[in-house]
Amino acid sequence: MSDNFEERAREALAKPQNVGEMLDADCVGTVGSPDCGDMLRMWLKFTEKDGKKVIDRASFQAFGCQTAIAVASMATELLKGKTPEEARALQPNELSGALGPLPPMKIHCGQLVEEALKSALDGKEAPSKPAVETLNSQLQKPSSGRIKIVPFHERAPS
Repeated sequence: MSDNFEERAREALAKPQNVGEMLDADCVGTVGSPDCGDMLRMWLKFTEKDGKKVIDRASFQAFGCQTAIAVASMATELLKGKTPEEARALQPNELSGALGPLPPMKIHCGQLVEEALKSALDGKEAPSKPAVETLNSQLQKPSSGRIKIVPFHERAPS
């Protein structure tokens, strides 16, 4: 990977890993607010390995800045094979993986991923059917504040 943070983030965004809802997840964590625009949901699936419960798979869905998406992609790869205790001990700067240290104005992106991970690890069970409100449906709700969120829709070429 490149030495430049922006270039490493762009490379991670070009091929994000583990994006999307995991229907067979054991737990799910959601953080953020549609009022501020940054939201992240993380799903975790566990398995037994050498008598220990470890993360087999992790996936995410994000609305927010590109750095949060890149960090979440890196984190979901990093989490594989970790016990819940090992995963909980990871700091935001560790979750960014190959992106390296986040610039000061992007530290909140690592914190968002850390909070979603900890929310999932706090034992919130994933529902047995996909009746969970999606991040997109949460964004479509009327805002409780004065910020209005307007989804961007790609225009057809003229």
